[in-house]
Amino acid sequence: MAVPKFHQFMLPILRHLGDGEPRHWRELREKCVAEFGLSDEDRVEATPGGRQRLDNRVLWANTYLFQAGLVHRPRRGQVQISDRGQKVLHERPLMIDLDYLARFPEYQEFRNRTRQQDGDEPAADAEVSEQVTPLESMSAAVAQSTAALQGEILRRVLAQPPEFLEHLVLKLLTAMGYGGQAGAVEHRGRSHDGGIDGIIRQDPLGIDRVYLQAKRYTETAVGRPSVQAFVGALHGVQADRGVFITTSTFSPEAREYVERIPNRIILIDGARLAELMVLYDVGVQVEQTFTLKRIDEDFFE
Repeated sequence: MAVPKFHQFMLPILRHLGDGEPRHWRELREKCVAEFGLSDEDRVEATPGGRQRLDNRVLWANTYLFQAGLVHRPRRGQVQISDRGQKVLHERPLMIDLDYLARFPEYQEFRNRTRQQDGDEPAADAEVSEQVTPLESMSAAVAQSTAALQGEILRRVLAQPPEFLEHLVLKLLTAMGYGGQAGAVEHRGRSHDGGIDGIIRQDPLGIDRVYLQAKRYTETAVGRPSVQAFVGALHGVQADRGVFITTSTFSPEAREYVERIPNRIILIDGARLAELMVLYDVGVQVEQTFTLKRIDEDFFE
């Protein structure tokens, strides 16, 4: 099964704390794993930001219980039920969710602070968004924005003349570290270029070189013949490595071909090109940066 939403952990955690003893959050996590029958795959499932989803949701469940005054944090990493939490258990609720927590003024103040920092009224889908942790919500929003940005990047590249792509790939590989401080790039994309659109010299003497070819296609996939022609061009300059970049895709036959030849050929399709441009800040700029902070447990020891 999938890892439950963070609010689904709140009642099980409170029940496991019912004897009044403080427990480390990792012990509560293991109790929840057993209660929900989570698999090894569930335990290691990652968020878009690269963190373990299970740990993240258990920690936020504890945070929300704390904000509502149902638990204390007696020491670093530990959680203990409060008198209010004991009263809640005596009520035998079927579930503790965000609507349930809304009855407590401390939680209401926490939610009001959150909304004031957002600078606006809650969005229409706030109820849905609150079912995941703030980290997951931010990660999902970034992923959605990045996906839209990558699509826009490809549309912009395709709107430019073919030579734009040839210069672009040289800038991109330079941003990725190819060529280094002492290296150099050369644009060779012109008629009678011999199938080579650019060269990156990895060292001052130009002994180590990477050869490039860029194809601005829209719907047509780059097939094996085009890749074979590029390999032939590499043989003509006695090179054994190259990068072939296209704004479209590569056919399965083209990808299979480069896997079987001794030359080291890297194929970068349009989706990967846009992904790398965003990753290495080529053709994009940072609009705004958000920082998600957490309590420094060491400070309060």
